[in-house]
Amino acid sequence: MADETPTPPPLPPQPAAQAAATPAADPPAGGVPGVDDTGVPRLVGDADDIGRGFLSALFDVSFTTFITRRLASVFYVVGLVAIGIAFIAGFFGGIIGGIRALWWNLGGGISLIVSTIIVAPVLAFLAVVVLRFVIEAVVALVAVAENTERTAQNTDRA
Repeated sequence: MADETPTPPPLPPQPAAQAAATPAADPPAGGVPGVDDTGVPRLVGDADDIGRGFLSALFDVSFTTFITRRLASVFYVVGLVAIGIAFIAGFFGGIIGGIRALWWNLGGGISLIVSTIIVAPVLAFLAVVVLRFVIEAVVALVAVAENTERTAQNTDRA
């Protein structure tokens, strides 16, 4: 084989600094609207709605703005806190109940303590998994609705 030096990729028609200074609303000649010469797409959609504010989106009776994606992380954190509180209450309640049962039934008390140590963390873990699945499913459903709406809008223009 001969010594072949690889050819460098072609340079863009303008430097990145000049492309960044070009307003994104004005597409470059022969370019794609919303994309400047650097190849970075302009933010459209939900990012534009951030300025509208959460309360105006919350009371949008026409349901043109989805707030599910904004609230998903809040619901997840609240769910995790609720699962954590339930785990702590169940765990310590089971341990205390097992200690109380030791006075009347030694085998029953020991089995209650051991089962609490095993079952409570497993149930808490499963609850976190189910919470995550449900929130992801709802967010995915909203994403499908948003993408369908965008597709319908683009189809109407064509």
